[in-house]
Amino acid sequence: MVKHIVMWTLHHKSDALEVKTTLEALKDKVPSIIDIEVGIDESKTDASADVVLYSTFSNHDDLNAYVSHPEHQAVIPMMQRVTSSRRVVDYEI
Repeated sequence: MVKHIVMWTLHHKSDALEVKTTLEALKDKVPSIIDIEVGIDESKTDASADVVLYSTFSNHDDLNAYVSHPEHQAVIPMMQRVTSSRRVVDYEI
């Protein structure tokens, strides 16, 4: 099992709900996603990101299938437009 976690800082915090809705919709569009959870930060500290994605895949091949899937690729331009930074961690459990 592989966990894929991504955190973004947004240019405008008002975009957080659109980001959450868009990312959560991938669950029904990309078959290799086992589970996906998207959270909007409530701590509002200098050290916090604005949005986090926590997703699960069976293996690295399924994660790679997600990354290259056309529905995921279609989301990237919007994410690049609304975010100022991105951090990612992938790990196997």
